[in-house]
Amino acid sequence: MTTKTPFSVYLDPELMHALAAYADRRGKSRSLVAEAAIASFLSPDADEQREAAIAKRLDKLDRRTTRLERDVGIGVEMIAMFVRFWLSNTPPPPEAERPVLRRQGGDRYDAFMEALGRRLAKGPKVRQEIGEDLPPQEE
Repeated sequence: MTTKTPFSVYLDPELMHALAAYADRRGKSRSLVAEAAIASFLSPDADEQREAAIAKRLDKLDRRTTRLERDVGIGVEMIAMFVRFWLSNTPPPPEAERPVLRRQGGDRYDAFMEALGRRLAKGPKVRQEIGEDLPPQEE
């Protein structure tokens, strides 16, 4: 058995409470928990572990960003395709009917915005209807 050197430390009350609670939950002494924490902090592997944790988080953020770019791309393409189709297949109205059609267009737009709000509030979203397993496209 090795002898240990005594060491006094002053901790903030909150940190001391957290140490005591952790030690009690684990059924270990506060001294043993503090010693393990200090050893972990001073270990050369600690930097590698932190780096690995950061790399893991960055990878997760990268995947989320990639998915977000994909979703935005789908949305933009869908809107552009619809507008292109609508503009190329809808003849312009006669001049005399345009004021009435503008009012109807305003009413339809308001109804569309309400329907969009309802769909966004309770789904399903268009992106949920499109397969997640689309192959990535090269730029």
